[in-house]
Amino acid sequence: MDQAKITELLDREAIRDCLYRYCRGIDRADEAALRGAYWPDAHDHHGAYCGSAEGFIRFALGVFNTGPRNIHQITNILIEFISSAKAAVESYFTALQRGPDKDGEVRQTLLCGRYCDLFQKREGEWRIAERTVVYDWIEEQIPPAVLEAERFGPRQPIGAPYPHDPVYALGTRRIPFRHDAFRDFEREIRIGNGDNRL
Repeated sequence: MDQAKITELLDREAIRDCLYRYCRGIDRADEAALRGAYWPDAHDHHGAYCGSAEGFIRFALGVFNTGPRNIHQITNILIEFISSAKAAVESYFTALQRGPDKDGEVRQTLLCGRYCDLFQKREGEWRIAERTVVYDWIEEQIPPAVLEAERFGPRQPIGAPYPHDPVYALGTRRIPFRHDAFRDFEREIRIGNGDNRL
């Protein structure tokens, strides 16, 4: 397999990893993971919100304070490279969201749609530079009337926000983002081929 194909495969995996990191950031109220999915100058058109990714992150951090429960799943990831440092990425999402509305009443919604993202590779790392969220399905649901501890019963542990979710207890340190490992692997391949670029 030639170097170009190996690099493309590594790039594809790094983009997928970034999408999954976004989901962890939103679902676990993990600010570092959420910030790690966007470039600092990124733009996000996310439902009623349209502006900087930084503004969206600040909005999400405010929502996290209400103790919502979110589940985001990503599928059908289609990556089309525009250049060696840009890619158009469409990924389908399913999101189940429950939390208080502006009047404090608990709402539960099932959303399905697509993230239409422009990814950019900067200094060997892929992140979202532009995002438009396209909605294809919405279903308002009746939120459960009983407390979570009663609903889950013996099914423990229950998912929790950062840093209390069990995923963060794996090992003695926070799980490193996989894109770091991919970048190191790609560098090793280049050195092995006589290319000392970073």
